[in-house]
Amino acid sequence: MVRAKICGITRQEDALLAENLGAWALGFILAPGTRRYIEPEQIRPISSALGPFAVRVGVFVDTPPEEVLRQMEAARLQVAQLHGAEPPGWAEQVRRFFPVIKAIRISGPASPEWLTYPADALLVDGVSPGSGQTYPLEWLLPLRQHPRLIVAGGLTPENLRSVLDLAPYAVDVSSGVELEPGRKDPNKLRAFLAQVAAFNGTSLNQ
Repeated sequence: MVRAKICGITRQEDALLAENLGAWALGFILAPGTRRYIEPEQIRPISSALGPFAVRVGVFVDTPPEEVLRQMEAARLQVAQLHGAEPPGWAEQVRRFFPVIKAIRISGPASPEWLTYPADALLVDGVSPGSGQTYPLEWLLPLRQHPRLIVAGGLTPENLRSVLDLAPYAVDVSSGVELEPGRKDPNKLRAFLAQVAAFNGTSLNQ
């Protein structure tokens, strides 16, 4: 089974639609200065509106562990995604309280050393996250043995099938289902999640 994470959520209506259409996880960007940044206090009511089976993910970039933990609690999130150059020790501190996804920006064939990073899942993204930039899927081959590999980077309803054929743990999309940064396109969201459902042999939630 391939799971779907919808990232860059800034609006409650987008979060609820993604959940209703079958998304497993929703990502909130907690990196100040980025186009989809949303403050913890703004995330909390969105998180509270979601059902118990929708996983809330906080995305951080080079944020010290103690601040990650504070914002996770303030926003009522469940999983921390570290999307910068965080040393392994930071991830270990956060993992004492929350599962960790380590995101790596890929600019060439993946390094097998990435498999040793202390995280519960490994996410591979393009060089410029949120830009829609893609990369050759062959670059992922050294990571195929990872039990929880999440593929991100330029995914759209049009190019998703080739990624699904790799059967990763999950796929992650942000700009590929947007009308503009931070605002999701209901039609693209539905098309994306319908493909994931079809690959899994199920029907799209309505």
